[in-house]
Amino acid sequence: MDITKIPQIKHLNSGNFFVLAGPCAIEGEEMALRIAERLVEITNKLEIPYIFKGSFKKANRSRIDSFSGIGDEKALKILQKVSHTFGIPTVTDIHTNEDASMAADYVDVLQIPAFLVRQTDLVVAAAKTGKTVNLKKGQFMSPESMKHAVQKVLDCQNENVMVTDRGTMFGYQDMIVDFRGIPTMKQFATTVLDVTHSLQQPNQMSGVTGGRPDMIETIAKAGIVTGVDGIFIETHFDPANAKSDGANMLHLDYFENLMTKLVAIRKTINQF
Repeated sequence: MDITKIPQIKHLNSGNFFVLAGPCAIEGEEMALRIAERLVEITNKLEIPYIFKGSFKKANRSRIDSFSGIGDEKALKILQKVSHTFGIPTVTDIHTNEDASMAADYVDVLQIPAFLVRQTDLVVAAAKTGKTVNLKKGQFMSPESMKHAVQKVLDCQNENVMVTDRGTMFGYQDMIVDFRGIPTMKQFATTVLDVTHSLQQPNQMSGVTGGRPDMIETIAKAGIVTGVDGIFIETHFDPANAKSDGANMLHLDYFENLMTKLVAIRKTINQF
């Protein structure tokens, strides 16, 4: 995939990786604009191609009373406002065929959640919108098997597809990143590493997913060294009170420091 095909993306000649970053879910307009403004400042300063991430709804929830969204159209309009305000592309998850056509009117990249990436009808519906499709690797799938998910998009005459590794299940309550999968998946698609969901600890007794945000920097550095094309990261100015996945988010205050380190690593690698 050529990321130049994503509208409004900047700093493509910087030699840097690109970043998909933002809150797990759109909780409201003020929070989305606040996070986007800071991320745009940082990525412009460091010349990192940037895509704002925010889920317009959360369908994969541990409990029935977990936050799922503020309303589909309301959240999608906020994503559209972020794009128009800052001149940046946006990405959001979709969960049904109907979501694909609806979300495509508001965002630039449609993301297929890891649990749903083998759902052929959903992948095809996303591909047929003509939008870039980001396929999250299922926790239960090998890197090699993602080739078939990519092919479904290509078979719809849509070459704008990328894959994102978000870890592999390691027992019942933990995830692990197998970095051997990065070069494998790069053979057939632009490859991103999700450095926050890879550190989730699902299936906790409380019904609320846990995480290891203290390991975000370690996983991100390893991903850059391994050669990922992009980094996916969820961030919030108040993770402890975020309405979704706060346990594995990076605090917004730490984002610039992390990106600065990753840019330095990438610059070193580019010399070889």
